[in-house]
Amino acid sequence: MPITAVIQMGAYISVIKLAVFLIGFFLWLPLLVWINKDAEKVHTKVPEWTTTIFLAGSLGAIVWLLIPLFIIGLLMYIVAMATVAMIYVMHRNSLVDEFQKVLTADHIKGLFVDENKQVAKISKGLVFVTANKNTVPMPQAKTPEFFGFKTSQEFFDDALWRRAGDIALVPSAGQYQVHFVIDGVVEKQPPREKEEIEFFLRYLKNLADLDVEERRKPQTGRFIVQKDGKPNEWELTTAGTTAGEQIRLKLLAEYNLIQLPALGLLPDQLEMYQNLRNGQKGVFIISGPKKTGTTSTLYAAIRNHDPFMNNINLLEKKPAGEIPNVTQNVYSLSDTGTTTYARRFQTMLRTGPDIIGVEHGEEKDVAKLACGAAGDNKMVYVTLDASSVVDAMSKWLTLVGDRDTAIDNLVGISNQRLVRKLCEKCREPYEPNRDMLRKFNIPADKIKVFYRPGPLQYDKHGKPILCENCQSTGFRGREAIFECILMTDEIKKLLKQAKSATDIANIFRHARMLYMQEQAIRKVAAGLTGINEVIRALSGSQDDKKKKPAPAAGQ
Repeated sequence: MPITAVIQMGAYISVIKLAVFLIGFFLWLPLLVWINKDAEKVHTKVPEWTTTIFLAGSLGAIVWLLIPLFIIGLLMYIVAMATVAMIYVMHRNSLVDEFQKVLTADHIKGLFVDENKQVAKISKGLVFVTANKNTVPMPQAKTPEFFGFKTSQEFFDDALWRRAGDIALVPSAGQYQVHFVIDGVVEKQPPREKEEIEFFLRYLKNLADLDVEERRKPQTGRFIVQKDGKPNEWELTTAGTTAGEQIRLKLLAEYNLIQLPALGLLPDQLEMYQNLRNGQKGVFIISGPKKTGTTSTLYAAIRNHDPFMNNINLLEKKPAGEIPNVTQNVYSLSDTGTTTYARRFQTMLRTGPDIIGVEHGEEKDVAKLACGAAGDNKMVYVTLDASSVVDAMSKWLTLVGDRDTAIDNLVGISNQRLVRKLCEKCREPYEPNRDMLRKFNIPADKIKVFYRPGPLQYDKHGKPILCENCQSTGFRGREAIFECILMTDEIKKLLKQAKSATDIANIFRHARMLYMQEQAIRKVAAGLTGINEVIRALSGSQDDKKKKPAPAAGQ
C-alpha cells in the first residue's frame, strides 16, 4: 500500500469535533470547582457532591468518545452534566434563603439588571434613621439587608399612607397576620410570608439597636422613618412565642406639641381648662376608660402652665413622650422591688414642685398624697380610669377615704372618649331625625343637616376611586368628647351630703353639666363626627349605665 494512502487513512480525526469535545470537557471543570466551593458555603456534603459531579463528567466524556455518532454522544454528555447540576441546584436552593437561590426567575432576571438601579428602584423615598441617630445607607443587592430594606420600604410607605398608628404582626402557620390600627379602629391587612417578615424584623432590630439573635425575651427599641423630610418615630416591641416572634410597631405621637385647643374641647370646656393656670390650686381629675387619650390630655394640661414660672413635675409608669422643661419622673419595673409608686410620689414632692401631674392615680396612698399637695397650694392633675365624671367622683371619694378632704381639695373633673373625625373631603350631608334632636334639647330649626361618611365612588371601569384625604375610610384623625364639671362652693357643700352615685349625678346635673351623650351630639351637630361613630365610641359606657349605681364612699 502506498505511503500516501496510509496518511490519508489517518485523517478520520475532525478538528471541529475535537474542539467541541475539549470545550465541553473544560466547561465541566469550572462547574466542578463551583460545586466544591458552593457546597462548603451552604454547609452541605462537600465530598459526596464533588465526587458525584466528577464521576458524571468523567463517565459522560467516556461515553461521548465511545458512541460512534458524535452528536448523540454530545447530547448524552450534556444531559448527564445538566441533570446532576440541576439536582445539586435544587438541593442547595432548599437550604438557603430566597436571595441566595440560583437559577430562579429572579436570579436570572437580576443578572441583566444593574444592582444599583435595582436598589434605587425599590426605594419609596423613605430614609431610615437608627436609634443612634445615624442615617442608614442603601444596602447592596442580594444581601439579607437588601431584602429587609425592600420590605421595610414597601411596608412603611403603605402604613404611613394609610395613617396606621399601631401595627401588630402575629405569627401563624407559615405566615404573619398583619393588623393596622387606623384612627383607633383595627383594619386587617393581607398576610405576609414568614420568610419575608424574618428579613424585615432583622432589619428593624438593627435599626432599633436590639439583639438580632434574641428571639424569646421581650425587647423594645426606637427608630425613625423619614418621609418627605418629616421624621416619624416608631417604637418596636418584640416578644417570643411558640409560633415565632410577635411584633408590635407604634407610631409615637409628638406629645411635646400637643396643646389644649387640639384635643377637641368645646369653647366653654377649653375656657375652663385654660383658667386652671390662673393661680388655681387643688386636684383636677382627668378620667376616661383605657385608650381614650387621657395621657394626651394630661400632657396638654401640664403644658398649659408656664414652665419658666413654675417648677413642673410629672410622675409616670411609662412616658408616652418628652415634654420640654418638665421633669418627668418614671416609676419602672426595676423600682417595684425597692419602693412603691406612692413613695416615689412622696420623693418627688420633696423637690418642691408647683405643678404636679400623676398618671395612674388609682392607689389610695397616691390619692391621699395628691390631696396633701393640693392643701399645700399645689396644682395637681391626676388621671383615673373611670367611665364618667360621676364614676370618677365616686372612685376618688373611695380612694381618699375622708370625704371632706377629698371634696375640699378638688378643683374639677373631666371624662372623655375618642371619636373619629369625618373626612371633610368626602363626607355627605343628610337630614337628621327631628325626634332625636328634641330628645337632646337641640333646636330643630337650627340644625338643617348632619353628616356621615360618603359612599365609595367607582370609575367607568368599576375600579374604586379612593379619597386621597382619608383613603376612603370616611374619617381622618380623632379628637376627644368631654364631659366636665368645675367645682364651686355650692357643689362641694352638696357633695358632702350625697349618699350615692345617683345623688352625685343629680348634683352635677343641677349644676347644668352636660352628659357625654349630649356633648357628643354637639359634635355631630357641628359636622365633626357622625352618629354611628358616636354610638361606637360610647357603646362601652352604655353597659355601665345598666349597672346599679354603687354607693358613694362614706355611706
